[in-house]
Amino acid sequence: MELVLASSNEKKLKEIKEILKDLNFKILTLQDFSDLPLVKEDGKTFRENAIKKSKEYQRALGKIVLAEDSGLQVPALGGAPGVYSARFAGKEQNDKKNIKKLLELLKDIPKERRRAVFKSVVAITFLDGKTKVASGTYRGWINFKPKGRFGFGYDPIFIAPQYQKTFAELSPGLKNRISHRARALRKAKEVLEELAV
Repeated sequence: MELVLASSNEKKLKEIKEILKDLNFKILTLQDFSDLPLVKEDGKTFRENAIKKSKEYQRALGKIVLAEDSGLQVPALGGAPGVYSARFAGKEQNDKKNIKKLLELLKDIPKERRRAVFKSVVAITFLDGKTKVASGTYRGWINFKPKGRFGFGYDPIFIAPQYQKTFAELSPGLKNRISHRARALRKAKEVLEELAV
């Protein structure tokens, strides 16, 4: 059976493939198809974006599609960057600029008010057009400066409390076991495993 991962983010795809590697599916990505129209992520929530991507790509490809939308929510900033996490500092996706903007906005905020939540929502649309959704969260806080060489996005400034390290300081293997994305994908995997039996 084939499963299409609806993402063009290479670093995200690498994580998702690693987490799903023992699934009994042939995993494809959008790069395996030509002339695909890009689905506009204009939802107000991660859930809306994930569902929209999985449904529209499923219709276009006629295959089972898994789409994921995720981001960082900082209560001290009213939940920002939220669905705009990837393009927080502008339309282009630039991790360094996004981190710089977030740290500038938080520069006068003390540690106890720098709480943050990573959220991931995974939507799978099946051949019959039905969609199942799974989500995962990971709570931590925003560091005062970037640390670590692994990961991507906001990983260099997001502290995992039980390790007292940023996601970027954790090994990719550990992050892929504990992260918000791992939690959402574990639930999605259960749904897909039932299908692959």
